[in-house]
Parts: sequence; C-alpha cells; structure tokens
Amino acid sequence: MDELLKDLHYSLRTFLRSPGFTLTAVAALALGIGANTAIFSVINTVLLKPLNYPEPDRLVAMMNIAPEESDPAASQAKFNAWRAQTSVIQDLAAYRNGVVNLTGNDKPEQVPSLQVSESFFRLFGVTPILGRSFTKEEDLPKGGNVVILGNGLWKRRYGADPTMIGKTVNISGDAFNVVGVLGPTADKSLDPVPDIIQPFQIDPQSTEQGHYFRATGRLKPGVSLSQADAQMKVAAAEFVRRYPGALGQKGTFGIALLQEQQVRDVRPSLLILAGAVMFVLLIACANVANLLLVRASTRRREMAIRVAVGAGRGRIIRQLLTESVVLALVSGVVGLALGTLGIKALLAASPGNIPRIGAEGAAVELDWRVLLFTFGVALLTGVLFGLIPALESARTDLNSSLKESSGRSGSGFRQNKARSLLVVIETALALVLLIGSALLIRTFVALRSVKPGYDTHNVLTMRMSLSGDKYLKTAGVQQVLRDGLERLRAVPGVESASATCCVPLEGGYGLPFTISGRPLTDGPYHGGGGWQTISPGFFDVFKIPVVKGRVFTDRDDAAGQPVVVINESMAKKYWKDSDPLRDQLVIGRNVIVGFKDPPRQIIGVVGDVRDSGLNRDPNPAMYIPNAQVDDAINALNVRLTPVAWVMRTRGEPHSVSAAVQEELRQASGGLPVARIRTMEEIVVRSTAREDFNMLLLTIFGCSALVLAAIGIYGLMAYTVQQRTQEIGIRMALGAESGALRNMVVGQGLVLALVGITIGLGAAYGLTRLLTTILFQVKPLDPMAFTAVPVVLTLVALAAIWFPATRATKIDPVTALRCE
Repeated sequence: MDELLKDLHYSLRTFLRSPGFTLTAVAALALGIGANTAIFSVINTVLLKPLNYPEPDRLVAMMNIAPEESDPAASQAKFNAWRAQTSVIQDLAAYRNGVVNLTGNDKPEQVPSLQVSESFFRLFGVTPILGRSFTKEEDLPKGGNVVILGNGLWKRRYGADPTMIGKTVNISGDAFNVVGVLGPTADKSLDPVPDIIQPFQIDPQSTEQGHYFRATGRLKPGVSLSQADAQMKVAAAEFVRRYPGALGQKGTFGIALLQEQQVRDVRPSLLILAGAVMFVLLIACANVANLLLVRASTRRREMAIRVAVGAGRGRIIRQLLTESVVLALVSGVVGLALGTLGIKALLAASPGNIPRIGAEGAAVELDWRVLLFTFGVALLTGVLFGLIPALESARTDLNSSLKESSGRSGSGFRQNKARSLLVVIETALALVLLIGSALLIRTFVALRSVKPGYDTHNVLTMRMSLSGDKYLKTAGVQQVLRDGLERLRAVPGVESASATCCVPLEGGYGLPFTISGRPLTDGPYHGGGGWQTISPGFFDVFKIPVVKGRVFTDRDDAAGQPVVVINESMAKKYWKDSDPLRDQLVIGRNVIVGFKDPPRQIIGVVGDVRDSGLNRDPNPAMYIPNAQVDDAINALNVRLTPVAWVMRTRGEPHSVSAAVQEELRQASGGLPVARIRTMEEIVVRSTAREDFNMLLLTIFGCSALVLAAIGIYGLMAYTVQQRTQEIGIRMALGAESGALRNMVVGQGLVLALVGITIGLGAAYGLTRLLTTILFQVKPLDPMAFTAVPVVLTLVALAAIWFPATRATKIDPVTALRCE
C-alpha cells in the first residue's frame, strides 16, 4: 500500500510539472469519455433499466405474428381470447391513448386521455392517491361514466382540491363522476402522461376485429416465456376456427417481453451510436498513448537510472501504469461533467420519439450504472493506452540509454513501431466512422429528395376531438364538418380546406375489402389497404393529382350513391388488366360489430401518397367521403381519433391560425383545437430519428477525422524532430529539399494508406449493421467508399505536409551540432 501511495504521489507531481502534456491528454480523453457517458446514459434508460412496474421481467406484450411482420395491435375479439388463457397469463390489461374535451367552463380544453381495463392498475402498479381505481362492473359496457384524474390536471385545473372525489367533470358535455386521482409518481410509469383515465368497457362477448389498442399481461408464477408462447399458438388455432381468415395466411398469436417490444425499433440505432462513440474513445486513447510514448522516449535515461539503482522492470511498468490510470481517472471525472452536459445537448437534439426517456428526457439521469460505466471506462482506457508505453519503457536497454543523450532516443519508423501502429489504428477507425456518417448523410439527402405525392408547402393542420353522444351518429359529425368548412373557406388567406381522420405521416387505419363479382380464391377478402375518411377538397389541399375518374363533391353525401376513390398502387395491384372504375368494393365487412358498409362504386384513381413514412413505399389506399361513413364505424372513429382540419393557405400557414381557431370554435359550439402544425413541420418530425442518427454519427466521424489528423501530424512532427541530425547530414551531403520533403511525405502516407486499407476492410463488414436505418443507399455505397478514403487521404497529406516542409528548412550546421 505504501508503494502504491508513493506511485500516486510521484504521478501527481510528474503531471503537475508538465501542465501542457497533462491538459492535452485530459482534454482528449475527457471528450471521449464524456461522449460515451452521454450515449450510455440514454442506452441505460432505454435498454438496460428494468421497467418501472411490479415484476417487470414477467410483463409480456400480446402479439400478432405473421410471416411479414409482428405487431402488438389488439382487437376486442382477440383480447377476449387472450384473457381466457388464465393458465399462463394473469392481469391481462387493455389500454389506449387518446384525447378528450374538458368542457363545463369558459375555457374548454383538449387533454390527453388513457382508456384502460380494470386490471391495468394491478398490472402496472398505478395506485390513486385519492379515491380508488375502477371496479369490474364499471369496466363492462354501460358501466357508468366514471373517470380518474391525472395528477397534473388535478393540480392545474382543480387546484389540487382534496374533496374532488365524488364531484363531476364535463367531458364533451357529458357528466363523469370522479372516483380517483393519480399521484405524481404515476408520471414515471405512464408515457405519455394522461390527464383523464376512463374505463375501457370491453364487451366480454364482443366479436369486433378492429385493431386500435394494446394488451399486456403478466406471466403466471412458474410459467416460462416459451410455455406461454406455445399456449398462445393453441389459442390462435381455436381463434381461427371461430373466426376463419381473421389472422390471415399463417398468422398466429405470440408474446414478447414488454421491455423488448417497447424498444425494438430504437435498439439497432442506439447500439450503432454506442459503437461509434466507442471508436472515438479508442482514437482518443491512441492519441494519448502516442503522447505517452513521446514522453517515455524523453524519460529513457530516467528509467535507465532507476533500473541501475535497483528498480525491477515490473516496478517500472507498475509506476507507468499508475501514471496512466491516474490520468484516466482525472479524465473520467472531467468526462463525467462533460457527459452530464452532453446528455442535455443529446436530448435537446433527440427526435422526441425515443421510448422510456420521459417528457423532455426527464427519465434520463446519472445513476449508479452510469457512474460505474464512466469510471470503468476510465480505468480500462488508463490500462489500454498506458500498457504500450509502459512495456516500451521497460524494454529499454540500460547501456545504450545511459550512453545516449536525451535528444536522440530513437529515429525513424523502425524505432517508432508502436507509435506508427497507433496512427494506423486511428486512421482505420476514423475511416469506418466517416463511411458510416457518409451513408447516413446520403440517407438524409435521399429522404429530402423523396416525392411524397403531396405538396407540403402552405398547409396547416389542427385536431379537434368530437367525442360525446351527439357525435356517435355520422349526421352529428357531418353537421360540424359542413359548418366548419364553410367558415374556413371564408377566412381571408385560406385557399382551400377539408377535414379528414388521418393526416399523412401521422398514422391511419387499414381495412380489408372484397371486389364485388370477383370470386374469392384465398381467404374471405381479396386484399386490404389504408382506409381514410375525407371531406371534399382534400385532394385540392394536398394537391394530390387525379389520375382517372373524379373525386368527391358535396353531392357525395348520405343520400348519394356509396362511392370510393383508390390510389394508383391499389389500382395496379388489383386491376392489372382491367378498369377499376367498373367495379365496386365491399370494405371491412365483419371487422367492426354493426359495420355494414354497402358496396361502393369506384369513381376515381388518385396519385400515391407516402402516408406511412417517407422511407416506405406507398400502400394500397381507399378514400371514403365523411358524409357516407357507417354509423357504427363513425362511433368508433370519433372515439379513437380527433378529426383533422386541413387547409391550404395563400401565405405563411400560422398567420391564419388564430382566425381559423375562432371560426372552428363557433362552428363546434366551443370545442378546442390542438396539435396545430404545418405539413412541413410534420414531415420534419417524421424524419427526426434518421436526422438524429445522421447528426450524431457525423459529429463522431468529424471528431475522429480531427483526432486522426492530429495523431498523424504529431507522429510526423516528432519523427522529423528525432531525425534532425540525419536530415542535417543528408543536406550536408547535397540532398535536395524536395527529395527530403518527399521522403517524409512518403513515409507518412504509407502509414495513412495502410490505415485506410484496414479501415476499408472493417467498414465493408461493419456498415452492413446500418442496413435497417438506411434509405435508398446500399451499405456498400460506391460513392461513400470512394469519397471518404480520398478525403481522409487528403487530410492525412495535409497533416504530413507541414512537418515535411519543416524538415526542408533545417539548417545543416545547427542539425549537425544537435544531440
């Protein structure tokens, strides 16, 4: 212990005597450690931390398994089938997020809501601080109008009234009895945080097949994931016997750990970013190792003297490793502070759709895992970058070191093998990062060049919840839509207006269909596609071209012939050699209870729209007039999705926002609007995750490029310094300055090209990991694999050129006197 304390004391004194070296090394390492800390903090929150629920390792999401994809969507019929599997699953809960209108005073408000089944509270450990949760009776159809208030709403709107239990609140004009109030800790369990919680009230006998919520349960004690999954396959077979064709071809049920299901979309990109930032740290380590090797060369005589007076080589190695670890731990402390700031910067730039990080990243924090990771990385890097210099110093030949001067501790690349190897590694790692960032930049450009099928310029959108008994009938909804659109079209600055269930890029519905008169060959339907309700003027607002036939007019109302418009993808897929305008569609029959949509005449074909993402090809789509929606599906529609008002403006969209909101309030009797966004804002938000990945990897790649350039420059500058005598002799013997410069440049370029060659091989294998986040770019993109090595070579050449030029300016007389 005494010897260790002596080593620590000596290390600190040594670093204090060399402040320039110490600050340079700490800065390089701290940046690498800080970046790793910031990224790991997010990974820790999203991927590593257990869910904030009771027995999180037993929570499972109910899944629909199909050959092409798996998803967690649930229907009432499926929920009832899953709920019956009590031998393997308990506390199965249904839940869905939505919005409702709080009315009853001068300030109506649209607030986030959560609809849950009675078992939700037991499953997720959410307990009201006032009142109670829902009863089984209240969770049945016609179980009564009861609600639980979120803690935020209780404080904001009702002043944290402790007597709120038993009072009523108005939701879309209907009175609901308050039976409970959630505590503030519920905000950590529920994402997004709701203001209003209502009972789901699923009919136990329901046969409804519409998918619009999710279901989660808990494995029973002693039941494994594989056992439960096998039982769900048995349940799927029974479900298909009861509802033929309901699961499609080769469809079945399955389960997945809830945490795995929640993060499956972001896991690949987070792990890629983690790998990238680790590369940056390795490059920083290589730079510091090079600094230590240079420093060790100046301490050769010191080490030789210590060996001469009795210090063993193991003692020398331990002293030098102690210095490296001290340097790394100091860097770890600074890196932790930088990482804390980096977390804030990271979350400020984040796309906002990363699960489990909470509102504005509130769930991301420095816990024991992050602290352990940071100092573990610091300790590991200390050993990593200190080991090579320590071993080099321990191999010092005693006699030669005592005879030579401090200024000539080695020359050329043969004497600098370790430093050369580190530069090669730096260059290779930098190339991999730069190619990865180049691929994501190409994805960014490709996404921006995609033609979405609609014009996003000067389009304003906003949402209005029409929940309430008077909107359960299509006629009630249509009256508000008709009056609202008349008012909107009269607002100065509004060019055209419409209403729809689904704005492009914000999600939508899908329904199966049959083509009247065409025989069925496989299952109960001919196919399926997107299903969207719209009002006349929708295609004008978005400037979606009409390819064939016509689109809806005001005459396509409840009294008119049932009609439908389809897109080009659907026409090409199902009418390859015929005219779709001659046929009729029967949409969604037997999917929604009570839904009896009549055969609809296809009256038009419109251009394709990338409504599920700019990086996804258009799917078949069907458009239905709002005025002709069946009452049963209208009741479900208004319950699930606020109506979207969309309008094209003559100028900047937000300039008409205030006037539009006022007109809609008057048309709806005072209902509020929310989520006021331009279409351009929606497009930017839809690509935010890809932009985030590109931004971070580009920052890491550029950091790696700078660090690699510094490493190459440092090695060449040191080499020129060490070879001063040799260069002086060459010049005294008549060597031309150009030849000397070319000699230094050639030796430096050899190292850079070796690193680039190794990096190309590594990038060839590693860039395949980016496949899932690339768009219209191949992992082996020729442009990236050509341009990046050229750029890196030019940067390396620039880093080599300055030391090489300095070599040509050495005075031969001074060089010959140099020791």
